[in-house]
Amino acid sequence: MAAGGTDMGPEGPGAGGQSGGLRTALAGLTTRGRSFLAAGVAAAVCSYVLGQADLLRVGLLLAALPLVCVAVVYRTRYRVAGSRRLAPARVPAGSEARVHLRMDNVSRLPTGLLMLQDRVPYVLGPRPRFVLDRVEPGGRREVSYRVRSDLRGRYPLGPLQLRLSDPFGMCELTRAFSAYDTLTVVPRVEPLPPVRLTGEAAGYGDGRHRSLALAGEDDVIPRGYRTGDDLRRVHWRSTARYGELMVRREEQPQRAHCTVLLDTRRTAHYGSGPDSAFEWAVSGAASAAVHLLERGYAVRLLTDTGSSVPGPDGGGGFTGSTHDSAETAGLMLDTLAVVDHSDGGGLSPAYEVLRGGGEGLLVAFLGDLDEEQAAMAARMRHRTTAAVAFVLDGAAWSRGAESGSTQELEDRLRRLREAGWTALPVGPGASLAQLWRQADAQGATRADAGSRAVGGMTGSWT
Repeated sequence: MAAGGTDMGPEGPGAGGQSGGLRTALAGLTTRGRSFLAAGVAAAVCSYVLGQADLLRVGLLLAALPLVCVAVVYRTRYRVAGSRRLAPARVPAGSEARVHLRMDNVSRLPTGLLMLQDRVPYVLGPRPRFVLDRVEPGGRREVSYRVRSDLRGRYPLGPLQLRLSDPFGMCELTRAFSAYDTLTVVPRVEPLPPVRLTGEAAGYGDGRHRSLALAGEDDVIPRGYRTGDDLRRVHWRSTARYGELMVRREEQPQRAHCTVLLDTRRTAHYGSGPDSAFEWAVSGAASAAVHLLERGYAVRLLTDTGSSVPGPDGGGGFTGSTHDSAETAGLMLDTLAVVDHSDGGGLSPAYEVLRGGGEGLLVAFLGDLDEEQAAMAARMRHRTTAAVAFVLDGAAWSRGAESGSTQELEDRLRRLREAGWTALPVGPGASLAQLWRQADAQGATRADAGSRAVGGMTGSWT
């Protein structure tokens, strides 16, 4: 929430004293005020040329009226405070947010007629304007407006502006608050079915299994006492053996690791706008990351450039505990809100990151792949426990209609599948939830085939 105060007199912040305030007030003459002043000067000159005294009086009246209005506005002194509140501050693309504005008159004088307007980017809609009637001393006024964007991004709101005018509309002064707010429009998140992706390593599953570090009371692996440890966990036998206070280890949660890979190469995606292939991939990456976080996975978001979120750390960029899943989801969505095309030509930076720590599940959203990049993606599979790839059909997206996959795309998919990927083509308007189920079914089929092959080999040796 942004808040601030402003002095509605002409000598606002940064003004240069009385003369500067007067110049500011004169500069606030409206078109009507300037017209009256010009007409008055013209009438006075004509009265001198023509010798008409009555015309001089008319000219003086026309010129004096805007100057009197300037003086009245210049002498106006009261203070107002304003605040802005977003509800909510983070919205999915295509959803609305409401902006609440509040104005408080903190001076001892009532205000005149005020026009309140807020600056918003063009993509959020027209600039909102409100006319506020007289605000009594200590009074407040609250107004609100809605904003909506189909495009991801971070959009600044503000500064809030107040315009003071005289009753005749001859002079207007504008004062702006200094505070800004930011509306974050994140990708749309599609709910995904809670399927178990085949190929997860034992001990991962839904990420909630726990294993004891202890096989029994006699096989305890203790650690040194730390300040704050519960004294009921002291292991006295180990304490006597090592000569220092030792405590039993707690059960340690084992979390499944997952990397969501987003291909942002400019050359890999066609079109632009909210219905483009790239926006589908961004929304898919957001949906997968949020879904897996909700299932208890430790998730890392990785792009083709090698940058990762939440970022490289001791855990390889993965989240550390189940308590920060909501915070991590927000961080990833904020990152995806501003992600853009990269100028990179390949997936090698992402491959290098996976080489350093690519255990667990890999879910990739890939654009068009040439033979070299398909080979690079195939090598990524060997660094993971299981891998699922959603490969966008560039030819279909460029035509804007669902169509059969091209032979080139089929070749790329076959190469990925031969390397162990669960690879699916993605056309325009595809539902990620349906593709998610297909990926589970395809992975189960491959696992069954592998089990039968292993069983046949075992039978031949017995």
